[in-house]
Amino acid sequence: MILEEALPHLQALTNRFLDLPNEAWMDFTAIWQPCSAKRKAVLTAAGETEKYLYLVTSGVQRSFYLHHNNKEATMVFTYPYSFSGVADSFLTQMPSKYYFETLTASTFIRTSYQQVAALMEKHRSIEQFVLKITAFTLAGVLERQIELQCFTAEEKFRALLKRSPHVLQLIPHKYLASYLALDAATFSKLLGTVKL
Repeated sequence: MILEEALPHLQALTNRFLDLPNEAWMDFTAIWQPCSAKRKAVLTAAGETEKYLYLVTSGVQRSFYLHHNNKEATMVFTYPYSFSGVADSFLTQMPSKYYFETLTASTFIRTSYQQVAALMEKHRSIEQFVLKITAFTLAGVLERQIELQCFTAEEKFRALLKRSPHVLQLIPHKYLASYLALDAATFSKLLGTVKL
């Protein structure tokens, strides 16, 4: 997808958080570039600092933690049209503890930390936008923490399907099970018995 086709999606997503003034919006659109990655490409590895903020235009990705015993914990999935990358590493410019990989061939538009930081200095509205999206992301992380710690397996499964029913067709079930902190057998049983 070329940049011009992605910009209306970027604007719609941006407007969910803040309606940028025209000059700030024009500067914001100027910092994005298209890129693509093959299936199962690691875009950011643990130990690397996230350089980019992505807007997904096609494909599915995930961020995950890899424990020293090789157990993976999937933390988040992204797909069109959502922002993506390792958010905490991007915002702090410190090494990531997580991997960011494509699950399918994917296309994006992306911008660098330096470009976003420069726009935050130039436009207060861009700074407000970044603050709002960070707050929204934090609220989602806290909600998910409650689900993981307090919900039963079935409640976690139902919450996922209520929030994002389309993921069953998009994402391999082993990654969904990891995201819900369930073993594959429990996830499979829930898939066959839980009806919404």
